[in-house]
Amino acid sequence: MPPRLPSTPLCDLLGCRLPIVLAGMGGVARSELVAAVSGAGAFGFLGMVREPLALIEREVAAVRAAGHQRFGVNLIPAGTDPALLAAQVDLCIALQVPVVGLFWDVHADVVARLRRAGVTVVHQVGSARHALDAQAAGAHALIVQGVEAGGHVHGTQPLHEVLAEVLALTELPVAAAGGLADGRDVARVLHQGAQAAVLGTAFIATPESFAHDVHRQALLAAQDGDTVLTEDFHINWPPHSPVRVLQCPVTRGERGDPHAGARTVIGDEEGRPIYRFSTDSPLRSMTGALADMALYAGTGVGRVNAIVPAADLVQQLAQDAAAHLRLLQEPDTPVEYASPVCYAPEFQRQRDEHLATQLQELLEAERAGARVALETGRAVPQGDAPLRTLVESIQHDEAHWCGVLLRALRRLGAQPGTRTGDFYGKAMAVADLRERMALLNRGQGWVARRVRELLQELEPEHEDLRADLQAMLQGHQDNLARVNAALGLQAPQKA
Repeated sequence: MPPRLPSTPLCDLLGCRLPIVLAGMGGVARSELVAAVSGAGAFGFLGMVREPLALIEREVAAVRAAGHQRFGVNLIPAGTDPALLAAQVDLCIALQVPVVGLFWDVHADVVARLRRAGVTVVHQVGSARHALDAQAAGAHALIVQGVEAGGHVHGTQPLHEVLAEVLALTELPVAAAGGLADGRDVARVLHQGAQAAVLGTAFIATPESFAHDVHRQALLAAQDGDTVLTEDFHINWPPHSPVRVLQCPVTRGERGDPHAGARTVIGDEEGRPIYRFSTDSPLRSMTGALADMALYAGTGVGRVNAIVPAADLVQQLAQDAAAHLRLLQEPDTPVEYASPVCYAPEFQRQRDEHLATQLQELLEAERAGARVALETGRAVPQGDAPLRTLVESIQHDEAHWCGVLLRALRRLGAQPGTRTGDFYGKAMAVADLRERMALLNRGQGWVARRVRELLQELEPEHEDLRADLQAMLQGHQDNLARVNAALGLQAPQKA
């Protein structure tokens, strides 16, 4: 019997059988594609950013008419007029849409409104800080997006890095997105701890997507290195919102300065003008200079080489992912511990367990430090920009080290814990921000000492971990000095 891709708790939450999710791509992910993906056992989001209410109602009805009750609607508050957004949320509630996906900045009021109505909220984020913001706002699950993703990109980190940080910090189920295109990619992120893989580019190249054939054919002709992250396509979105697209005359500067001059109409969608430099991608319903529009694609585009039905794509992804996941999970060589002939493997196991215990302790401490820094940063007065910048920098560092420790634990075959160290409660009980910062510094000093001790114990086979821990030690020493300087202290405080 061929290997089967296991279901996950996130699958249970969403109501699907396979840990594969169709990204809520605006314009492209409509009812035909969502229904095909759902029918194959995966989960699909309708991409309804800025869409009129009549279209949302029609697309939701079409998915249900195809026999599917579990699906999502993707909305983006930052890219939508507030009045339209409020009406979209009201409509989703009235239609009893089971899942709503949100993206970009965390709007706690929108999350709360949906939660009160019984809607499952999945929030896509691009950083550990936004992941914790979404968790605090009440999201039920997260999608972590790496910088490799096609379309609008909110973060700056590669997927493997930001995924590890978020997994180390959040208590929510997490899906992974960004540059994923085939079954090996799906298996890789599941092996790293994600509970589902989110794909977009591969699903554009299906007959059910609402993308124009110009877009599909451009994907098939592209190689992995043919994408670019750019702000050239910006109309309809907040400033400084990069998108990943295939290179084209616009990105090569052949159509003029995207941020200067009057708007130029280059296409039409049923009477709606399409402007050059807008975030519109070419759809079936559009005419005009389609090759000058945003041809969204992730960095895995080179592995998209055929137009196949969405259901077939889902099944191929699941089959290949299951086979590759089995290889990732199987040890290279079976080891029989406590052999009567040689006890070396048993000693190695004990050393690894001891090392994992110490790394778990450090992870708990770093998780506490990251959360203290995040909440302290929120409390810094708006007028104190230097202190706010310092605290945010420390929070970013703490999240990074959480991700490093999580990856190290996984390499040892240990399951990373989810506990937050007791330091969090002690620090948050201190109301004065300067005193709390001083306490945070003592916590960083404790971590630095423990890392220094651990470096003395590492075996030669842990050279990769040694390099990570040396960088972690240096980072904490630098932050100790920065905080002491900000607080006017002469030397690091003793823990």
